[in-house]
Amino acid sequence: MTDPQGKDAARRQARAVRDAIADGSFRERAALAVRDRVAGLGLPPGVVGGYWPLGSELDARPALIHLRTLGHGVALPVSGPRGTALLFRDWDPDEPAVAGRYGILEPGEGRAVVPHPSVLLVPLLAFDRGGHRLGYGAGYYDRTLDVLRAAGPVLAVGVAFAAQEVATVPSADHDERLDWIVTERETLRIGG
Repeated sequence: MTDPQGKDAARRQARAVRDAIADGSFRERAALAVRDRVAGLGLPPGVVGGYWPLGSELDARPALIHLRTLGHGVALPVSGPRGTALLFRDWDPDEPAVAGRYGILEPGEGRAVVPHPSVLLVPLLAFDRGGHRLGYGAGYYDRTLDVLRAAGPVLAVGVAFAAQEVATVPSADHDERLDWIVTERETLRIGG
């Protein structure tokens, strides 16, 4: 089991790397490249759960909007108490979003709940080529993937800037691995 201080130090370092990507036009180009790479994965039919970018996270909304035009349903998470699984609600980019628990925009209460997205786009602070990811440390995505995978298949696709790759992400037994990692530079299939 990894020492929590090791993860905290890794989070600080990963945030600094991601936050250093300040060029707005690069960020836009990266989001569009990730959009195209995600669309090229041949995703299973169903709903794709994404996220509203927090701070300097890679913006997955262009990918979600494109997937919606390709016939996928799209959903965004609603955060509950720390350490619980995320709830997903149908997202329509033309409908107003509301500020949630952490000030992150999310679909309003009137939007339909999506009980089991078939694909989950996961934001990353850092990742390694073994499919391990580092998040903010609240456990939302690990818990969500655990619950979703217990209920049926779900494809976990981490999205990040290529600069967020590290040699090894500190991990523990409860950490859920990703199936794919998509950056503006490459698409990595993890495992088989």
